[in-house]
Amino acid sequence: MPHDHDPDHYHAVLPSDPALRVKALETILTDKGLVETAALDEIIDTYQNRIGPQNGAKVVAKFWDDAEFRAAMRTDPMPALSDLGFYGRQGEHMVMVENTPEVHNVVVCTLCSCYPWPLLGIPPGWYKSDAYRARVVREPRKVLAEFGLDIPASQKIRVWDSTAEIRYLVIPQRPKDTQGLSEQALARWVTRNSMIGTGLARDPDQ
Repeated sequence: MPHDHDPDHYHAVLPSDPALRVKALETILTDKGLVETAALDEIIDTYQNRIGPQNGAKVVAKFWDDAEFRAAMRTDPMPALSDLGFYGRQGEHMVMVENTPEVHNVVVCTLCSCYPWPLLGIPPGWYKSDAYRARVVREPRKVLAEFGLDIPASQKIRVWDSTAEIRYLVIPQRPKDTQGLSEQALARWVTRNSMIGTGLARDPDQ
């Protein structure tokens, strides 16, 4: 559900039991020394920066480049995602939210850490933090500035609250200097943070 950076639009949604169990198990195993923090961090880094985000980047690049795919995703993304092998593995429904010159979208899960794992991998630590989950709804422009993202006053910020049933993927605006690039090349411009809304698509060589 969207929040137009107004706390009154917040609607509490209880986190799913599986999400709570995973979080509790991770804490217990780490505290008891049964799982090494370094090994866990390496696994998380793999899913954060190598496996998961690449899937989402492929979807965004195809959305930018393929008009038929773009129309299908706007109507109902689930069949198209299923065809690509990127579907909700816990029964959740994916919603694509497009950034425009008028609106910038950002995603949060205010009560847990619901996240589109098949597309983005494991959520980063800051996404699960109490500070991000509470503040981005109340003061999104300030939070985004702390990520180095200064949204112009003329651009509205819309905050989307993920749930166990609905996950969101931000489609960042396509950079102007990417015309003529292949989908594979376009995907390199798409960052994990740009698909959460805390960053922008950018030149991978800069």
